[in-house]
Amino acid sequence: MTGSKTIRVLIAKPGLDGHDRGAKVIARALRDSGMEVIYTGLRQTPEQIVEAAIQEDVQVIGLSILSGAHNFLFPRVIELLKEKNAEDILVIGGGVIPEEDIPGLKKAGIKEIFTPGTPTSAIVEFIKNNVKV
Repeated sequence: MTGSKTIRVLIAKPGLDGHDRGAKVIARALRDSGMEVIYTGLRQTPEQIVEAAIQEDVQVIGLSILSGAHNFLFPRVIELLKEKNAEDILVIGGGVIPEEDIPGLKKAGIKEIFTPGTPTSAIVEFIKNNVKV
């Protein structure tokens, strides 16, 4: 963290996923590293996620998905952030995402994708290195 403000992160589960253990593990790791974390819960629409991120004044949105709908839902979040002039919010994603889908997600504006087995410390460091507060 480059300033005295705390990094605020919104962790969200877009779509119809019903499994959130991974999202909760990430949320706890981020909180334990000193970040303020807001968890939206299951089955959020991209519209709900973007609205919550703006209302909560977060610097980061972390999207977690296991359903396979990442190629639609993740870019939709980016589109909505652009529409709301909130493109300064860093968006990262994680979950069961095939390697071949990652370049397209990054091209759409997702800054990094974390797949199963990624150490939580790598996610913490990525956020700290890419967010200016």
